[in-house]
Amino acid sequence: MTTTTESGLYKVMKERKSVRIYDPNFKIPKEEIEELLTMATSAPSSSNLQAWNFIVIQDQDVKKELRAIANNQAQVEDSSAIIAVLGNIDAYKNVEKIYTQNVEEGYMDEAIKERTIANTYKVYPNAPVEARMNIAAYDAGLVSMQLLLLAKERGYDTIPMGGFDKAKFAERFDLPEHLFPIVLIAIGKAAAPAFGTSRLPIEEVTRFI
Repeated sequence: MTTTTESGLYKVMKERKSVRIYDPNFKIPKEEIEELLTMATSAPSSSNLQAWNFIVIQDQDVKKELRAIANNQAQVEDSSAIIAVLGNIDAYKNVEKIYTQNVEEGYMDEAIKERTIANTYKVYPNAPVEARMNIAAYDAGLVSMQLLLLAKERGYDTIPMGGFDKAKFAERFDLPEHLFPIVLIAIGKAAAPAFGTSRLPIEEVTRFI
């Protein structure tokens, strides 16, 4: 049996907990949040369409407004920033830009690019909105988890929050019809330890065939 040492990625995964109490005076520079988001977007993505968008909320007055939308959770106001992860149901419209960049960076040739673009326009515009929302939500989960781990590796604390009024959020931040809110991520510096959590034994949730 392989023994995993408590270093590197495993250590970050083990130490990352959902923190609810933050130091309201601790601030993370905008440039560092941009860097974290850039690294997080290396996450896998359905058809590489990257159906995610972000709103980073650092303004204290706006965070106070958002707290009322997010079930009065104190971390919304006290953390350094809130990163709203949005889904884009029209992400397929970026396919030409994305795959042209893939060619320019040497990841594929022109023939594969053209074939992929053609297939994308055959499938995605005809897919139900619910299906495209599910794809975006799946991608959002992948990019969000990478962001949580990257933040912890940098020494920051986080908590993902699904408990907020998504309709009010969309209205407050004037989201266009093709974007919808999925999760809010508070990021900052813990002012109190996070609660520990248990997990069910893997044999209870796994079947080997």
